[in-house]
Amino acid sequence: MANKPKNKKRLLIFVVAYNAQHTISWVLGRVPSSLTREFEAEILVIDDQSEDKTFEESEVFAARSKSKFKITVLFNPENQGYGGNQKVGYHYAIKNGFDFVALIHGDGQYAPEELPTLIKPLASGKADAVFGSRMLSNGAALKGGMPIYKFIGNKILTYFQNYILRTKFSEFHSGYRLYSTKALRAIPFHLNSNDFHFDTEIIIQLVFSGQKIEELPIPTYYGDEICHVNGIKYAFKVIDATVKASLQKYNLLFDRKYDCRHDEENYLPKFDFKSPHSLAIESIESGKFILDVGCASGFIAQRLNLKKNCQVFGLDITSPKNDDHFIGFIECNLDEGFPEQAPSNADNILMLDVLEHLTSPENFLEELREHFKFQSGVVIYASTGNVAFVITRLLHMFGMFNYGKKGILDLTHKRLFTKKTFINLFEQNGFIVSNVEPVPAPWELIFGSNPFGRCLTKINTLLCKIWPSMFAYQFFLTVPIAPHLDRILSATQEASRVKSNLSHQN
Repeated sequence: MANKPKNKKRLLIFVVAYNAQHTISWVLGRVPSSLTREFEAEILVIDDQSEDKTFEESEVFAARSKSKFKITVLFNPENQGYGGNQKVGYHYAIKNGFDFVALIHGDGQYAPEELPTLIKPLASGKADAVFGSRMLSNGAALKGGMPIYKFIGNKILTYFQNYILRTKFSEFHSGYRLYSTKALRAIPFHLNSNDFHFDTEIIIQLVFSGQKIEELPIPTYYGDEICHVNGIKYAFKVIDATVKASLQKYNLLFDRKYDCRHDEENYLPKFDFKSPHSLAIESIESGKFILDVGCASGFIAQRLNLKKNCQVFGLDITSPKNDDHFIGFIECNLDEGFPEQAPSNADNILMLDVLEHLTSPENFLEELREHFKFQSGVVIYASTGNVAFVITRLLHMFGMFNYGKKGILDLTHKRLFTKKTFINLFEQNGFIVSNVEPVPAPWELIFGSNPFGRCLTKINTLLCKIWPSMFAYQFFLTVPIAPHLDRILSATQEASRVKSNLSHQN
């Protein structure tokens, strides 16, 4: 051990075992000793509270074996379930500094002899996870004894999951898995189910976090082992997990176990289809001075600069990385009120998807109105999500009021609005709403600018015209700032003075 190469990676061969008394020694004896030439390898057996002598048989093998592997045998004092047992093993691998962990089963269904081949993509850095697939070789699964009903069920579930998740795996349901511990550390696998659909959930997590997954063919072997999986229950759980993960991808649901997306941006510009962003650009005249409240990265300012030759002053809680498109910027927490140092001579005020993030948008609008009280002709353009949107309503019918990373029920939203309550927010604070534009859901952002996405947009746009409070995803308001009483009083006094002078002259 003292002479092992410094760059030798550490591999944990993790064997999940339950009532495997008659097969465990056979399985352990088949692990290729050649792995020790390339890796510092250890075998870990975790007996998940078997009702037989799996633990004892494993210990006897470890004591009597002349294997080159260090063999560790553990026993769960309480049954953790198939998924829970994996959690313990992966945690062991991470805690003890292993680079890779390979999962095999104590019943011998997956051939340990394949480990040297399966580990290669991990060792070379070409993959973060490797799945042994029984479906890559035509007819191999059935020839290896896979029951026809399991074969068909596997195919149907895999097709469904690939379609929903936009993946291309040959099989979702093989238990022969190898992972880099770096990939495991990047995902919250500890939040997954303890049941058999743990395997589906961890695939989803790997996909969402952008890990590289490679499939390699493995032989199929079905012996006389007892299957502990309820097929109907398993299928339902797999479908449920897949659908919920997909809904989270589209920001309709939120589950922390799937909060590992690698491709998310905080706020995406939406200029290529009807949206508050495109409506704002269309509504603002060229050469105007714009106050962009909640300006984010400045993509609106950039577009107004380039397309409308506008000057833009920005307000937001963090400064944009590139402020070249602003003539000025104030870093401020809008939830603490409207900043007094903001300019009061803007022609237009943008508040696109801002007010729902404030604890008291009423106070904020009152302060804004006071700030601009001596200005006339100022027009506000504001937008928000419609909590009464048809999809949100349907989810509520099934008891799901589930916040997400984006969308109507964004985790950062503190206030939710319908068409009526959003209009009331302005009118009850002294503003006059001159126009309400219903906005369809961003289907083209979700499904791409393709015939399907464009068709959904057209249908949604039509439905918005028929029943906006139901089918509008957002509302875009045009709100001229009504004259302040100070201004009206001043104008009244001035008009009275002029009229009085004319009367005296006559």
